[in-house]
Amino acid sequence: MTRNAVASVLLLCIALASVVVGVVHLIRRDRAALVDQFAADRKAQVEAAAREVADALDDAADDLRFAGELLSRPGSVTEHRRELLALLEVVGQYKAILVLDSEGAQRFAIMDRRAGPAVTRGAVGTVLTETAREALSRKPGDILTSPPVAAAPGGWSRVFATAYAPSEDGPGGAVAVLVDTEPFFAPLKLIATEPEAKLLLIGAHGVPTPASDTTLIDWYKRLDAEAGRVPSFAELVRHMRAGERGTVRIPEGEAAWLGLGAADAIAAYTPIRMRGGVHWAVATLATTEELRAHERGVILRVAPGAILVTFFLVVFGAYVIVASRRAVALQESRRHADRLAHLHEKTQKILDNIPTGVLALSATGRITAVNQALRERLPPTAVGASLPEAFPHAPAAVVDRLTSLVEGACAAERVLSLHGEPLPLFGEEGQYRIHAVPLERLDAEVRVLLVVEDLSNVHALESQLLRAEKLATVGILAAGIAHEIGTPLGVVRGRAEYVLGKLGAQHPQAAGVQVIIEQIDRVSRTIRQLLDFSRVQPALVRGVALRPLLLGAQELLHGEAERRKVKVEVDVPEGLPPLSADPDQLQQVVLNLALNACDACEPGGTVRLGAHVEAPGEPGAWSGVRVTVRDDGCGIPPESLNRVFDPFFTTKKRGQGTGLGLTMVAQIVRNHGGRIELESEPGQGTCVTLWWPATPLPSEERHAV
Repeated sequence: MTRNAVASVLLLCIALASVVVGVVHLIRRDRAALVDQFAADRKAQVEAAAREVADALDDAADDLRFAGELLSRPGSVTEHRRELLALLEVVGQYKAILVLDSEGAQRFAIMDRRAGPAVTRGAVGTVLTETAREALSRKPGDILTSPPVAAAPGGWSRVFATAYAPSEDGPGGAVAVLVDTEPFFAPLKLIATEPEAKLLLIGAHGVPTPASDTTLIDWYKRLDAEAGRVPSFAELVRHMRAGERGTVRIPEGEAAWLGLGAADAIAAYTPIRMRGGVHWAVATLATTEELRAHERGVILRVAPGAILVTFFLVVFGAYVIVASRRAVALQESRRHADRLAHLHEKTQKILDNIPTGVLALSATGRITAVNQALRERLPPTAVGASLPEAFPHAPAAVVDRLTSLVEGACAAERVLSLHGEPLPLFGEEGQYRIHAVPLERLDAEVRVLLVVEDLSNVHALESQLLRAEKLATVGILAAGIAHEIGTPLGVVRGRAEYVLGKLGAQHPQAAGVQVIIEQIDRVSRTIRQLLDFSRVQPALVRGVALRPLLLGAQELLHGEAERRKVKVEVDVPEGLPPLSADPDQLQQVVLNLALNACDACEPGGTVRLGAHVEAPGEPGAWSGVRVTVRDDGCGIPPESLNRVFDPFFTTKKRGQGTGLGLTMVAQIVRNHGGRIELESEPGQGTCVTLWWPATPLPSEERHAV
């Protein structure tokens, strides 16, 4: 063999050896990277599930503290029992509640009627009592957790207990709740459904829960005697008991003992902490057998190619590999860029077409994006501005609440919300539900989303539905009263008139009988008002001249106004278009409002009836006649303004009104397609405005009063 041939062979062997060594090194490095990534993924997975479980446990602790606050407030045992029974029925995981006084004596106990007979046994009650008494020695608000209740089925039932502070009316005590904790740990069960993963969940008292793998439970119980056989597992348990988080690598032989297969395993563990209470610990053990199989496949694919590679392929293949990697990287980058652009466009379209307002805030608190629903209500310069600049019409206190909500969500790394609060965000008060949704810290441009849901229309619909239900109830009540009381009252009045006729006007008892007749007439008038309210006749609409009708009402009110020493004025210009109304019902509306105004005035007061044409300022605006009834009386308290049109609500003294007048007025106005508004200030008077549609017909009907 020539020197050149030997040199070529040696060079080829060196090249092949270099390739083999490089391949082995790359495989090992990739395997280590895959194992590290596998461990990081498992750790992130178990921590995410643990956060969900911790949130559920914190909710239960908050419910328990809330129950303690209810019990510390003044109230009877019946009231406290009813309030806790409502909590028991709403939350399905709660099976029983026990309340002790500060001396450890039982005040009362509540059992869920949906629970099985095992819950009502004496052993469960004993655990509840012992845990509640132990909680009395703790600081109020601290949560005490019992071991699993053996008497309850499933092994998931535990007792949560806390002491509550004394109130002004009596000593404090303790409240204990029997909780089925299985639903709380459902997220952990999901991550243990994979065949290569096993779950170990240690309870607050160091006992594995039923969710844990049976093999791991068995080794956990044998750990004190056989810790030397599974040292990595013992180290994992030690970390879990100490409340630490992290990962532990379990060698192949030990993994086989634990039932994880013939490969190394990764154990990711983390604590589940409960505010004001103890902690659980959870770990997932997953085998890396799939990674090993992947490694073997790579070796089998690379080895034949490495054997057949020649020196020339190595020399020229290096360039091909580099060029190919660059091409693949460029192609992958372009694909990712196209995908991101598509996702961005899709996301923007979705956000712009949802009715809920969404704006994005950067890490510095500047607005980086606003969807269509919120863009129409914010200034044009909102993008790039801060929250105070984006909400210029909102009070400073409201903007400060939004800022605090955003900062709190970013600090806590969880969603914080304001639920259905009245906030004047856009210059006028409305009902809003606001959520601050923190995002990953990787993108400083979109650190948190602020979601603004406008609930004003929903609350308005709820109010209308409630008012409709009240009106329906009044109608049924009126029909029943008329049927059951009307006829007997007529008989009583007839007999009273007969007795009065027999006694004569000079008889000593004649005045008393006359009072009976007058009171019966008063009840009859109330019944007629109820019947009128419940059976409002359909409006026979035609053109009605308003001025003669108001002047006629002034004449009808003349005697009543003189008796009350109140002045009634009418200010109606000539040339008003006729109103589209039923003349009798329109007169009833005006008289009811004018009489209410007279009642509100002191002697010397003034009631003004006025009207003028309301021309539309822009397309779609209201057009018609605006009728006003204004007085300078005592006014209406602010807390009563929203109730004056409710049936049976009245501010008059008892026996002077039924509370149906304004309700009938509002019903008649709505039947005519109009609307009614009320403005009042205590001590300054009241103004009722009727927005009434005008008739387009040229003919008018003069209303005779």
